[in-house]
Amino acid sequence: MSDISSYRDLQVWQKSIDLVTDCYRLSSKFPPDERFGLTSQLRRAATSVPANIAEGNGRGTTKSFVHFLWIANGSLAELETHILIAERLGFVTREDTRPLFEAMSTIGRMLTGLRRSLKQSMQGDCSPF
Repeated sequence: MSDISSYRDLQVWQKSIDLVTDCYRLSSKFPPDERFGLTSQLRRAATSVPANIAEGNGRGTTKSFVHFLWIANGSLAELETHILIAERLGFVTREDTRPLFEAMSTIGRMLTGLRRSLKQSMQGDCSPF
């Protein structure tokens, strides 16, 4: 990870930003009366994933970074739940959501890999890189 100078260099952050964009597009299909309900919650959960990756990196210690990666993982699970609810309510179809579930699965694996890598580096020093 020595060639990483910013959270913006992390592929998991980049993919999470793409996921946010996709979630905004998906939620634009929801009924207008859901603007302050499920639409808002889904968008908040989606934006929380890259935001927590960035915040964890910005904290300056590996321990904090790992902690915030766990929070990002939790937001990913929350997002999955909101998307499943939208499906059940008939706001979107499984065809609409399939690419998002694939992206969430990839991001989840990437978060796990990054956490493992950072935990291994914790034995050496306390910087996130």
